[in-house]
Amino acid sequence: MSRIGKRPIQVPDKVKIKIEAGKVFVEGPKGKLDWIFPTQVEIKVEEKKLTVKRPKEDKVSYSMHGLARAHIQNMIKGVNEGYVKNLELQGVGYRAQAAGKALNLQLGFSHPVSYPIPEGISVKTPKQNQIVVEGIDKAKVGEVAAEIRDFLKPEPYKGKGIRYVGEYVRKKAGKAVA
Repeated sequence: MSRIGKRPIQVPDKVKIKIEAGKVFVEGPKGKLDWIFPTQVEIKVEEKKLTVKRPKEDKVSYSMHGLARAHIQNMIKGVNEGYVKNLELQGVGYRAQAAGKALNLQLGFSHPVSYPIPEGISVKTPKQNQIVVEGIDKAKVGEVAAEIRDFLKPEPYKGKGIRYVGEYVRKKAGKAVA
């Protein structure tokens, strides 16, 4: 039995869950999410507990059991609390500014980089060298943060670039001078 899949999910009071036609609808104070769950699992909501079961004991059902439970848990947490990823810019002259539906970045290139912010995600810049990515969909928040980081990954010699807050960048020694 899947260790993750067999655990019931506690549904908070503010969150409403509806299951119909192979789709899970989750609504909370921060917004709405829906997901088409795999046909290999069954989802039941009883009072304030949601359980995920698998009718068959084959390899595909086994793998979808934990996936479905984890995904629904992430949806419930997203509509109730939301997800946040914090990024920081390291380097002289590197700046970020959120302007409307775009994030403008000055990263030492000959041109400014403009990143269009997708629907359902909000990007804030409390300081010039900080970026805060927020949203209700965990996967989308992580993807947007990774795409922003990809513009200039931290380099190993001086550590300049865009990194997650608290991320450790291993430094290499430069040229050995004789």
